[in-house]
Amino acid sequence: MRLIMLGPPGAGKGTQAQRLAASRGLVQLSTGDMLRAAVAAGTPTGREAKAIMDAGRLVPDEIVVGIISERLDQPDVRNGFILDGFPRTLPQADALETLLAAKRVPLDVVILLEVDDDVLVQRVAGRYTCASCGEGYHDTLKVPAREGVCDRCGATTFKRRPDDNADTMRQRLQAYYKETSPLIGYYYAKRKLRIVDGMAEIDEVSRQIEAVVAGLPELQGAAE
Repeated sequence: MRLIMLGPPGAGKGTQAQRLAASRGLVQLSTGDMLRAAVAAGTPTGREAKAIMDAGRLVPDEIVVGIISERLDQPDVRNGFILDGFPRTLPQADALETLLAAKRVPLDVVILLEVDDDVLVQRVAGRYTCASCGEGYHDTLKVPAREGVCDRCGATTFKRRPDDNADTMRQRLQAYYKETSPLIGYYYAKRKLRIVDGMAEIDEVSRQIEAVVAGLPELQGAAE
């Protein structure tokens, strides 16, 4: 099973991708993680990317696609993968389609998490993490059971990302609507798009995603 998790920043794509990967035995592929891993491993594409980053430049799409290509050749991806954070633009989507066609690995579905903009701003502006273990919290949506104490590790120090604020989030949303939202029509036209209510509780969003996945022809055939 091969799928893309699509939606605006703060919609919960990473959380839902992690849950689905665990429940279905898939590999969650984040371009940032893949890029760092390729650089650390010293792969040909990783070395090329490192030289570009060391020069202070953005890694171009062809390098990112090359890193994805290297990652898809690794054995643990054979059972399927979830792309989280890629593609972000129409050219990237075209490049990904060409790559998957060359590898004869068709894309099964694109799941769009729909969330209201004001809710997204609230979600992001209020989130913080444990400075010790990284457990995520929110000012109103998820607070520690004991005030000031991490539920997971018991640490008492927390941190916020400097860009987790309302103004920065609205700028990120503008970039999303300009660059990434055209992918909604792109994948709708290819009959790959499925829409999930990202405004629901986390468990309900997961249930909806599982229902989408269970309805894929590949899995229906396997169940018969």
